[in-house]
Amino acid sequence: MQFTGHAAIVSGGASGLGEATARELARLGAKVALLDRNLDRARQVAADIGADRAAAFACDITDTASVEAALDGAAAAHGPARILMNVAGIGGAKRLVQRDGSPAPLEDFARVIGVNLIGTYNLSRLFAARCAKLGALEDGERGVMLFTASIAAYDGQVGQQAYSASKGGLVGMTLPMARDLAQHGIRVCTIAPGLFATPLMTELPEAVQASLAQSIPFPQRLGRPEEFARLAAQVVENGHLNGEVIRLDGALRMAPR
Repeated sequence: MQFTGHAAIVSGGASGLGEATARELARLGAKVALLDRNLDRARQVAADIGADRAAAFACDITDTASVEAALDGAAAAHGPARILMNVAGIGGAKRLVQRDGSPAPLEDFARVIGVNLIGTYNLSRLFAARCAKLGALEDGERGVMLFTASIAAYDGQVGQQAYSASKGGLVGMTLPMARDLAQHGIRVCTIAPGLFATPLMTELPEAVQASLAQSIPFPQRLGRPEEFARLAAQVVENGHLNGEVIRLDGALRMAPR
């Protein structure tokens, strides 16, 4: 699928990998809707991209009414979307047994699963139902969806039970959802990024960032958000990519801690 003339949805589009992806899709010709809980920041990014190519909408992906309202707004601004980039997510690490001997709070686990896995599923199901009603393009394609997992799905570190489980859920959901949506001509792929120079990462001391970069076999630097964005765009453009999870990590395999 080409980008020109098509509308795209990017969750988590206000910063980090989501912002880079929104900018790249707009550069390639798509009309992009940035969905984010931080509406002010999303509006700033959309304004910088250009009012003719981007718009921002407040959205909590765990709330169905919020998602429906955002999708309605995006459709009114740009027409029905054929491209969905699920980038929104949260982190968090907590040992199963705390320093005081108490068990990790169940609500912390549920919150990460709720946003990263259930929230992504929620946005995807609502997008897919709309996309399936659109006319078919070349090869019968109607749309494409991307999930953002993490190498933590495979190499989760100490305390990352919730985060790894949520990202592992996205990995496990990729193939069955691709098979499910094949009848509608909607492709599904996932990118599992490693260590990237996102705003959260760049808040760490430079010495810590350098140490993390040295753990990557090659190239020994943090991934750049634009590298994630270019791969996300390639997933859209390459019609034979479907049901696949792609690690983007410089051959990194995370240590236990």
